[in-house]
Amino acid sequence: MTKVVFKVGGSILQELSKSFYELLIEIKKTGLYDPVIVHGGGPEINQALKAMNIESQFVDGLRVTTEEVLNVAEMVMTGSINKRIVRAIQTQEGNAIGLSGVDGGLLKAKKIHHGKLGFVGEITKVETDWLEMIAEKGAIPVISPIAAGESGIRLNINGDIAAGAVAEALGCKLVLISNIPGVMETVNDKKMIHHRLTKEEVEAKIASGVIYGGMIPKVRSALASLKSGVKESVILNGLEPNDILKYLNGEIAGTILTEKEMIEHA
Repeated sequence: MTKVVFKVGGSILQELSKSFYELLIEIKKTGLYDPVIVHGGGPEINQALKAMNIESQFVDGLRVTTEEVLNVAEMVMTGSINKRIVRAIQTQEGNAIGLSGVDGGLLKAKKIHHGKLGFVGEITKVETDWLEMIAEKGAIPVISPIAAGESGIRLNINGDIAAGAVAEALGCKLVLISNIPGVMETVNDKKMIHHRLTKEEVEAKIASGVIYGGMIPKVRSALASLKSGVKESVILNGLEPNDILKYLNGEIAGTILTEKEMIEHA
């Protein structure tokens, strides 16, 4: 069965209703696709760090993941968020297996930026056999992006990059779940959705102010996933599961983003 990777960011998790999880279970049971979930957890990690009075260090605007920060990130993502998603699926009579990239060496990684960012890594290998085995047993894999590094260390991986690496390894679609229907623009007093955009078009629309505010990190997250080799990623509204179904059925929905190819707008 064809896989599809869903990246669920920490900022959207609280908003998702049971209908989202019901859709995942439906496409699994009907054989349309085998869903795989990769999740993030940034907002909750930030809250936990603040509650524990752990100050963050930054290098060139990027957070340094010390071992203390990594322990909190693993606790929040693998210990809390991951199991919350598993429970949400199983509450709707589906079946899910939650694991981190450390489990079974699912995600292997190496440090980036010569270690200047501490325990932050990039994926070097995805052991897809584990995902195939879980899927064959009828369950949905739910992955926390903490990876196994060299010499037994753990590395924190950007959730979008991890999802992209998993999608690349599986050779499948990558769907980034958001709370918006896609990239929107007002033309002649009417709002329209850009269903296809390249990286160059996205940057131009950011520069012109068409893409602004909270939409900027969303599209840049989508583009970041392309760095792992995925040919296209799509932003879809997780609050409207029908949009997800339409995209999976080959219909127009959301905003598809590509790295280089110039695609005519639908």
